[in-house]
Amino acid sequence: MSRTARRVRLVAAATASLAGIGSVFAFGTPANAAPTVTVGGSSYQKIDGFGISESFNMANAIRGLSGSAQKQALDLLFNTSNGAGFSIIRNDIPSGSDSIEPSSPGSPSATPHYVWNPSNGGTEDGQLWLALQAKNNYGVTNFYNNAWTPPPYMTNSADRGGLCGVPGVSCGSGDWRQAYANYLVQDAKFWSSAGVTPSTLGFVNEPATSTSSFGSMLFTQSQAVNFLGVLGPTLRSSGLSTKITCCDTLGFNQLPSYVSAVESNSAANSAVGVFTSHGYAGAPTSPINSAGRSVWESEWSINGNQWDGSWDDNGQADGFNWAQNVFTSMTRGNDNAFFYFWGISTTQHDSSLIGLKGSTLTPAKRYYALASYSRFVRPGATRISATTGNGLDVAAFKNTDGSVIVVVLNTNSGSTSATYAVSSAGLSSGTVTPYLTNSGSSLAQQSTLSLSSGSFTATVPGRSLMTFRIH
Repeated sequence: MSRTARRVRLVAAATASLAGIGSVFAFGTPANAAPTVTVGGSSYQKIDGFGISESFNMANAIRGLSGSAQKQALDLLFNTSNGAGFSIIRNDIPSGSDSIEPSSPGSPSATPHYVWNPSNGGTEDGQLWLALQAKNNYGVTNFYNNAWTPPPYMTNSADRGGLCGVPGVSCGSGDWRQAYANYLVQDAKFWSSAGVTPSTLGFVNEPATSTSSFGSMLFTQSQAVNFLGVLGPTLRSSGLSTKITCCDTLGFNQLPSYVSAVESNSAANSAVGVFTSHGYAGAPTSPINSAGRSVWESEWSINGNQWDGSWDDNGQADGFNWAQNVFTSMTRGNDNAFFYFWGISTTQHDSSLIGLKGSTLTPAKRYYALASYSRFVRPGATRISATTGNGLDVAAFKNTDGSVIVVVLNTNSGSTSATYAVSSAGLSSGTVTPYLTNSGSSLAQQSTLSLSSGSFTATVPGRSLMTFRIH
């Protein structure tokens, strides 16, 4: 089923290039009314990265571009100098004729007939090719391979069925749990042999969404725990360093029940390395208790079929809204990673970050909203405290290279000045490089500022996003 149709149905389920440089700063000390934003003093979650997916043949669409257009597409996604610098790719593990086991071996215990041809660049719908491009040319090392569903012969229904053999799902063909675990691990081993070892492996997608019809599988909490008891030992015996995720729920309101079930079962608890959820029910407003494991917002895009490339038109697709979504996810949900769904889409439906028509790539303003974080906040960074108020939503991070990133969303209609004090983040002097995104600018680099005595003063235009890189 098309992703457009999927998202139209999920509305009910879930909700019952760069612009010109221009300085916008007030130098020196402004009026006494300017507030002070204090950065540092407390540390929060480690950032694993920001990611996208190019599943359902979107990777092949990029692969099919001519040299210059293809490089532009890859740069937009992965370049840390003039692109978004996305550092995680979520890959769909195919389950149909394009999978590693397109035909049933006859029974769960029969020898599987695996198919793998990495010399064909279109392997796994072009996703292996894209991963190799990202790894070899841009240094990306984090790959999340996730099965929406197993091959249909392992389930009791081709549409939103259950895995044969888990509690409550009995099939005449037998118990396919071990065969499915073997299938997932073999897929990861094939990727590893081709030069890309998946860092994480998921076995289900939106497991509690029974009202929609799309490629996925129903998995209750107890069924997930039961299967994890099979998948965990199978993956460990493979020798791969890959971690298992659970459970790509539709929304963060569904995730806690899966986390609780996993933590209540020793076998499942030892198997899971990362907890994952989608953002369609809204950004998380409080942290998930994950016993120290990473929590990823692993998929989110626009519900419905629309292309809105604007910055601030009060719609769910505009850039300003997505800047708010990332801010909330990072600072209130304490998420360790944030994924948008499609980075590039050939039809622009499902509201990808970048539309592709022919060989023309069109970034929407939401692309720049995410890139204002992903280009600068690098894997391994730590979110640090930042006071927020006076209409300024402020998120701050410290990278492993010592640089501090302060991302400011001015929700006021007018320009707002503030003094940013970063001495508690370990910086007393240095250079501040600002980047502006709003209706007229797209990550436009502004005039540099000097950090003196641990602070600098700047004015952010109304309804604008500003990223400060301090080093």
